[in-house]
Amino acid sequence: MEHLHFAFEGGRVNAERRAAQIVVVASGNLEVLIESAPADPACRIDVNTAANGFARIWEAVLGDFFERHSLSHVRISINDAGATPAIVTLRLDQAVESYARGRVR
Repeated sequence: MEHLHFAFEGGRVNAERRAAQIVVVASGNLEVLIESAPADPACRIDVNTAANGFARIWEAVLGDFFERHSLSHVRISINDAGATPAIVTLRLDQAVESYARGRVR
């Protein structure tokens, strides 16, 4: 199991307005948890993955995600059991959509 940590600074979408809001989007091989982080202006993403050696792929997928959504004051946890980059992107986008609407899935 590999544990990866990413931080993206300078987000324009302040997610702290959803204090205590938690969103989980899951499928058979991926779980995404989004939490507000009022004290931290960054977008921090922690990945726990069963697929070792793919840090550069994760960095690219998450960098694209941040460019699309530009979140701040948020912490995202990802538990991966071998999802493809396309599935990761889909689940992240679904989680952000639910988070923005204040829905918990």
